[in-house]
Amino acid sequence: MSRHQKRVTVPVSWPISRKTHAWVAKASPGPHSAEQSIPLVTVIRDMLKLVDNAREAKRILYEGKVLIDGKAQKDYKLPVGIFDVVSIPLLNQQYRMMKDVRGMFYLSPIEAIDAKKLARIENKTIITGKKLQLNLSDGSNKLADGEFKVGDSLVLSIPDKKVEDRIEYKIGNLAMVVGGKHTGQTGKIKEIITVKSSQPNRVIIAGDEEFETIEEYVFMIGRDSPAIKLGGR
Repeated sequence: MSRHQKRVTVPVSWPISRKTHAWVAKASPGPHSAEQSIPLVTVIRDMLKLVDNAREAKRILYEGKVLIDGKAQKDYKLPVGIFDVVSIPLLNQQYRMMKDVRGMFYLSPIEAIDAKKLARIENKTIITGKKLQLNLSDGSNKLADGEFKVGDSLVLSIPDKKVEDRIEYKIGNLAMVVGGKHTGQTGKIKEIITVKSSQPNRVIIAGDEEFETIEEYVFMIGRDSPAIKLGGR
């Protein structure tokens, strides 16, 4: 399988030029799907413009100068997805990967004190010793005690990923849409419609306007206000 793909075929969410070069790096298998992420080399070269080419990008990654969620990463094809925190310690810069209302990825500058990770609980499993394991949207797993539901979001410290808060997936809490035609819009959950078929559950969200989306696209971000700094563009 090719390690690269043609630029004209990349997802529309990638904010890159499609005609300057023929090829672009393909994201490695990892914590985010290819449709919901962008390779690290593209982040630091095309979005942050820290380097001019892939060779220079690989060098600064090898030297540990770029952190993802507080940890140095050397895989230039690492998939970077929504709410991942990108840090450049030498420049004292931190960014949170976001999506705008057009569905395009962008990096929102944040302060070091706001560099926390937001992750959604995708699944729960019981492992040896009857311990509860939470499978999170960033590909990590976490042992936990207490009441946790699929769809809840966790506010995690980085790099140790200690749980600082849990935002329940329920009516009245604040959510952001991370997929579909309402990507980037936020609002409070007004209704959760459980569908007794193979079709996905639906959620009605009331923000600047009232709209409906599917449960898969709903990401809890707070109660009355966002639990993390979302930034803007």
